[in-house]
Amino acid sequence: MLSNLVKWLTGAAKTAEASMPPPHNALLNSLLVMAWFVESRDPYTGGHLWRVSRFAKILSEALELPVAEVARISLGGFLHDLGKIGIPDAILRKPTALTEEEYALMRTHPEIGWRMLAGHPLAGLVKEAVYSHHERPDGLGYPRGLTLQEIPLEARIVGICDAFDAMTSSRPYRSGMSRGQALAILHSQSGKQFDSPLCKRFIALGRAGALDHVMGHSDDGIPLQECPMCGPTLVVRREQQPGEHIFCRNCGGDFILHNTDQQGLSAQPTGQQGEVRDLQPEADIPLIKRVLDEAMSRMPIAELLAFPLLNARSDVVANRKVLS
Repeated sequence: MLSNLVKWLTGAAKTAEASMPPPHNALLNSLLVMAWFVESRDPYTGGHLWRVSRFAKILSEALELPVAEVARISLGGFLHDLGKIGIPDAILRKPTALTEEEYALMRTHPEIGWRMLAGHPLAGLVKEAVYSHHERPDGLGYPRGLTLQEIPLEARIVGICDAFDAMTSSRPYRSGMSRGQALAILHSQSGKQFDSPLCKRFIALGRAGALDHVMGHSDDGIPLQECPMCGPTLVVRREQQPGEHIFCRNCGGDFILHNTDQQGLSAQPTGQQGEVRDLQPEADIPLIKRVLDEAMSRMPIAELLAFPLLNARSDVVANRKVLS
């Protein structure tokens, strides 16, 4: 496992460096590799980081936050599950509900992510989205049990987006909920698990259909494809072409891509199983590069580097008029 990890991280970093102009290399490469490795470990979370990032961007824009702040929160959404690198595969990939002991271990991922970011030049930019997205206004969240005014704005936003995507995504033991079902649960937990004004705004966006183009997708305009055995687990990358093969990383099924008139590429099962090398995680570097480039283009490098020196819990952000 360790040798495979080293190969994956080294290969992804080299490919990313070759495709990105300086001075972004050092900053982007480290974030790219970490974010990609989280995504690659659980076959049922394909596109989750992209979707949470997109939902966070949509909500932040609806709140009329400054452009640089929207970019920062979107980036935090992409990196929020960083700490799941430290959670065993047996728990991440478990096909049934977690035991109390397993859930307690899963709850350590925000702090693991926070520790991983320690010393990174962009830590202050995203650390609260990573560390605090499971905190709750009623104080029953984790890892610190913060109450509403103590939870940074970006963590409150990412927490709502993360929960909505988790509910509307399929897992081995259940199908994803409909948009209406998930929005109803958000409404029922408003003020308890989720910030009330933010929740109200997100629900309004959902009811208006503003989230539909992100739900069930792994990239803009690219829906997840169905594995007959496992559900919507198949991720098609934008650069892939008809005739290429993709594989379900849960059951190992082999699929070939066909071009359809209405929906672009469609994955059709071949009846074969992928070999070990076919099932190794493969970084979608162009996608991650697009996400990060979009965020970085809206925030000058000087501001990015200075951000860790700022107070991440500033009341200036938390008390903005958009939340009144």
